[in-house]
Amino acid sequence: MTLTRRLALAFAATALCSLAQAQANWPTRTIRMVVPLAAGSAVDAAARIVAEKMSRDLGQAIVVENQPGAAGLIGAGTVAKAAPDGYTIGGFNDSIMTMVPNLTARMPWDILRDFTPVSLVATVEWGLVVPADAPAKSAADLIALAKRKPGELNYGSGGNGSPQHIAMALFASQAGVQMRHVPYKGATQAAMGVAGKEVDAAFQGIATVSSLVKAGKLRLIGVTTPKRMPQFPDVPTVSESGLPGFEFNSWFAMMAPAGTPTEITHRLAAEVQHALADPEVREKLAAVGLTPRGSTPEELGAATRAQLAKYGALMKAANITAE
Repeated sequence: MTLTRRLALAFAATALCSLAQAQANWPTRTIRMVVPLAAGSAVDAAARIVAEKMSRDLGQAIVVENQPGAAGLIGAGTVAKAAPDGYTIGGFNDSIMTMVPNLTARMPWDILRDFTPVSLVATVEWGLVVPADAPAKSAADLIALAKRKPGELNYGSGGNGSPQHIAMALFASQAGVQMRHVPYKGATQAAMGVAGKEVDAAFQGIATVSSLVKAGKLRLIGVTTPKRMPQFPDVPTVSESGLPGFEFNSWFAMMAPAGTPTEITHRLAAEVQHALADPEVREKLAAVGLTPRGSTPEELGAATRAQLAKYGALMKAANITAE
């Protein structure tokens, strides 16, 4: 064996040893969690609750960084391009992962190719909101009003392809009504648009609107869970109050750049599970309308593939397009 080859092999062995040691010692510095959504959104609220507990357990800070815009494409792109070393992760909703890819012909990244799944952290429970003094007091009232005024009522969303857009488009399709879509820059802005009577209604994550509902600035007329929520026992489900069978929720999931070592993604997933086992974390999540989940990276990967196909079929059947 030549000297050059021996040196090359020695260098490679040293590099592999250093990499293995770095993975074993991870984390040794601050972790950045990029949330491609506005501050105050449901996923942002959940990310901060879970990140705080994980930071304490890991002994390193997890800093949540909001990068909203372009239906999440920009922030998710930041994660896709980051070094796969466990120090940049993404806090995504399933719109970014499985809705927008079905609506956008030319994606700047591929959710299956450019990311490594970490864990499904929680599901975001949703509700139908209207202005506080709106005539509609139930999903049935809103449907009846929309049928009397076809195409005149409008609804707000966090942008084309956002969960708010998809939820209302599915609702309108199943109810057989026409409503105009008004996209905002984010879910929080869309919620304020309803409170300010700029739009007539919206589907929103409970975490995004609970404070506005409690302050009397929005009326919650239905929840999209199978059963009534303990936090709002007097609010009926959309299914029981106007559109039988209608259910909707969204995800808060953690993803990492493709190529992130398995040891790190599994450690992160285990830390998520540990955080979600904490009664205080569970209580905080429930208080803002989130249901703790937790999963392995493999389970999240399988769920992402299934949901990508599911929403592709639903959007095609409901003729939902990127307006």
